[in-house]
Amino acid sequence: MSTQHSKKAAKFLKNGTYAKWHDATFWAVRTKRDNMAHGLDEWEQLREKASAIKRHTITHLDEYLEQFAAAAEKNGVIVHWAKDAEEFNQIVYGLLKQHDVKKLVKSKSMLTEECEMNPYLEARGIEVVETDLGERIIQLKGQKPSHIVMPAIHLSHDDVGELFEKKGISKEKGNHDPTYLTYMARLSLRNEFLTADAGMTGANFGIAETGDIVVCTNEGNADMSTSCPKLHIAAIGLEKVIPNYDCLAVFQRMLCRAGTGQPTTTYTSHFRKARPTAKEMHIILVDNGRSEWVGNPDHWEVLKCIRCGSCMNTCPVYRRSGGYSYSYFIPGPVGINLGMLRNPWHHSGNVSACTLCLSCQTVCPVKIDLGDQIYKWRQKLNRLGTANSEKKWMCRGMNVLFGSPSIYKMATAVSPVANVIPPFLMNCSLNPWAEGHDMMKFPKKPFHSIIKEELREVKGESRGVKGQ
Repeated sequence: MSTQHSKKAAKFLKNGTYAKWHDATFWAVRTKRDNMAHGLDEWEQLREKASAIKRHTITHLDEYLEQFAAAAEKNGVIVHWAKDAEEFNQIVYGLLKQHDVKKLVKSKSMLTEECEMNPYLEARGIEVVETDLGERIIQLKGQKPSHIVMPAIHLSHDDVGELFEKKGISKEKGNHDPTYLTYMARLSLRNEFLTADAGMTGANFGIAETGDIVVCTNEGNADMSTSCPKLHIAAIGLEKVIPNYDCLAVFQRMLCRAGTGQPTTTYTSHFRKARPTAKEMHIILVDNGRSEWVGNPDHWEVLKCIRCGSCMNTCPVYRRSGGYSYSYFIPGPVGINLGMLRNPWHHSGNVSACTLCLSCQTVCPVKIDLGDQIYKWRQKLNRLGTANSEKKWMCRGMNVLFGSPSIYKMATAVSPVANVIPPFLMNCSLNPWAEGHDMMKFPKKPFHSIIKEELREVKGESRGVKGQ
């Protein structure tokens, strides 16, 4: 009954020590989030407000996008529209070629990951340097992010130390102290900023009223990516646009609290136009399926996501299986839903990576019904032709068992026989239940028999009282 996710998760769980550390690390972040939320009496009101703002904006997206583009152009920014990933990459490459760019420094952007921009540009001779520390680490390692906020969280400081030694970034062999490694990365990246021809940022929010983009970071790399190079390109998904600064105030109070348990990000940078000493500022508004998703009645609200990562931090499956167990580049609950919107035939194996505990939608700062949406996707697997055949046979068997009282009673009556079967025969690879834990012990009496006996005793006691 294994899905692709469960097979990859099994590989992750082979290192029990690391798996335990991974689980504890993200639960600690979830705890910090809870402390921050409990520190604001109006937290639930903020969640409700944020959800309402996003719902309104997405259902009026055409109006707000036109307003944003008009305001940005009025500021002197050049606005582009990309219908898909291919057109987005072509626009970026065209701009870089036009300005004779050889090196591009960029801050973290899940949109460029979605569009696979880096390999597209590198194949055309342009050097792309990730400047977020986590993103830079996994770029040097040739990996993808394992978390949308903490992309290199799956690596230890020893892993990073060895990588930096191999790449010539670290000068002291064997010194894997995190402070030292961060310092050496900073020196290396500073040179990249100073020698880059263009800088690229993503955007956490686009302000329709003013045409601003807002970028939230803890390292200041977005500021450096736009302060040194002469050309600034910003990539923003259509759903990131919000009406005005009053709305931004709501999200700014929630984003970092929900994602990392901090009161705010270290840097919240606002970009309205190219700086006086720069050439141009370009904003590329990217659709890549979003306008189609808006029309999906069951799943459009996933577009409310502000990419805080809190659903991953709380998810018991993500914490115990790691980001690389998922087939979509965004893991966890939100990644399951986004992957299914992108390609349900390719990513349907991810929907099993959910206990339906609904913890994700309980902590989501914009109240996306993530768990409910995953449940809906599960109901569509048979129609999509991706339902697991073994599970389908199991469901048919359970339908027979629970649909017939006589068969059910017979099965519960004989089930204790399984308790006397030698453990090595029950806890083996032939029994999927035994994978990860020992086989359960069946009770001597089924629940319905115990209840009937209890009811008979209660009725007998009741008659005795009446007889007195």
